[in-house]
Amino acid sequence: MAKLTQDELLAQFEDLTLIELAAFVKAFEEKFDVTAAAPVAVAGIAGPGAVAEAVEEQDEFDVILEGAGDKKIQVIKEVRTLTSLGLKEAKDLVDTAGAKVLEKVAKDVAEKAKAALEGAGAKVTVK
Repeated sequence: MAKLTQDELLAQFEDLTLIELAAFVKAFEEKFDVTAAAPVAVAGIAGPGAVAEAVEEQDEFDVILEGAGDKKIQVIKEVRTLTSLGLKEAKDLVDTAGAKVLEKVAKDVAEKAKAALEGAGAKVTVK
């Protein structure tokens, strides 16, 4: 088989439908035991305008309690205020390092929760 240049390969891909291209990418991944990010692969073929669409701003955040600090009781109170947990559940959550207090919330809600928990003495990260 003759080796094709990059331009020749791109010319071949231009004629493929999106479904055919997706099937090719899947076969390529299986053959060479690799994974390709679909938005990057499609954006590379579709053009530079698709790259901007592929990059989305994160709109859901998790509030993670890294540590309760010295004021554990105040942190438990804040966790109960932020969630609908009972006293025992809130205490168990505070005792668990790396526990998610809130999941998939808006940025402003996550920032307010972080400020409230840090005000009570906890160490918090937002991801």
